[in-house]
Amino acid sequence: MLGPAHRMLIRGLALPEAEVFETPLGRINLDIAGMEAIKPIPQVIVSNQAHALEHSLEVQLPFLQCLLPDFSLLPLLVGHTYDEVVAEVLETVWDGDETLIVISSDFSHHLPYALAQQVDNETVDAILSLHAPLDPDRACGSIPVDGLILAAQKHHLSPHLLDLRNSGDTAGAHDQVVGYAAIAFTEAHEHAN
Repeated sequence: MLGPAHRMLIRGLALPEAEVFETPLGRINLDIAGMEAIKPIPQVIVSNQAHALEHSLEVQLPFLQCLLPDFSLLPLLVGHTYDEVVAEVLETVWDGDETLIVISSDFSHHLPYALAQQVDNETVDAILSLHAPLDPDRACGSIPVDGLILAAQKHHLSPHLLDLRNSGDTAGAHDQVVGYAAIAFTEAHEHAN
């Protein structure tokens, strides 16, 4: 799982020192072997401080705990780095169908509802067409998404929009909204076994 670092300046990608994450739904074992496999990559660092107050990964964990009966997690916060480095990290831990890659990112921030819909649709269109780089002002997790796009191209994955919403679609106000999308990448039919 990769998400942008909001609270601390990171050069590269940050792993935690922890072996377990915990939510109100229970404990999640971290993928220690996967963590060890990517530590030799020069831009991968270990920093509990980076993970201490960060929310970008935490918000996804309850969903995974409800959907997956048993899984191990490789949590990475992404700071200032290149999409090629993210793609290298993904390639290092890629294990075919056994690997679920989750990228956490908001889309537009603090735009009026209608403008946010337009901007977020453009961002989704770029992802669906595997067009990188994304505009970092339109997706805080643009670098991890761009790295996933590179990996998707290499592994012949096709993106599919599951849903696109913003905070105005709930009880929230419409004057300043935050956009969200769910996009699944699956093996392209012509490359399926």
